[in-house]
Amino acid sequence: MSLALENVNVILAGNPVLRDISMHIEPGELVCLVGRNGAGKSTTFRSIMGFQPLKSGAIKWKRSAINGMQTHKIVELGLGYTPEGSDVFGDLTVEDNIALPTWTRKSGRSAQERIDEAYAVFPKLKQYLHRGGQQLSGGERKMVSIARALALDPELLLLDEAFEGLSPAIIPTISEGLQSILKQGRGVLLAESNFYHLPPFADRLYVIERGEIVFEGTLAQAEADAATMKIIKGA
Repeated sequence: MSLALENVNVILAGNPVLRDISMHIEPGELVCLVGRNGAGKSTTFRSIMGFQPLKSGAIKWKRSAINGMQTHKIVELGLGYTPEGSDVFGDLTVEDNIALPTWTRKSGRSAQERIDEAYAVFPKLKQYLHRGGQQLSGGERKMVSIARALALDPELLLLDEAFEGLSPAIIPTISEGLQSILKQGRGVLLAESNFYHLPPFADRLYVIERGEIVFEGTLAQAEADAATMKIIKGA
């Protein structure tokens, strides 16, 4: 098992935001966390990455607890993260945005290997190497954000709202990129508000509602569960 959340509880401003969250991601899986805005998806990701302390419970990476660790230490263990919003460094070129993680995290692979794999996922970015981050469209920023996280050489990549705000024309490109990431042997945990944007090749999904996991299973099992689809359609 790569990542496991065990009865995770988080309180913000005195209010429970995550309630006994338990989930797991196996090596090489694509697992989706689905729920409406405000359901707790981003808090779950922020908790995994060490931005948000837990009230109780545990987050384990390869069976060792990582909750309470500093974020940069969690990244060094092999987790990558692209937050909602796909922020890129506007004053840096696409080339420098993607190269940056190779300067900040060492791995057993060369910087050039890591950069090449990032561009292999989104080859279109090679057209924009010298374009500044502030000159990119929303879809281009999304690709740069994901490619930059890949250059960290993570074993597991957390993508928060990878399809949010994108035009229908760019969604297939991001979906194809996810397939390429999985073929590299990496796992992906994807947060998504829109069930119909979920890639059909997802291994499993969790549905989160008001900070609680209310469903775990495959896409087909979710579609066959009327109660679950009622929640999902409300998302």
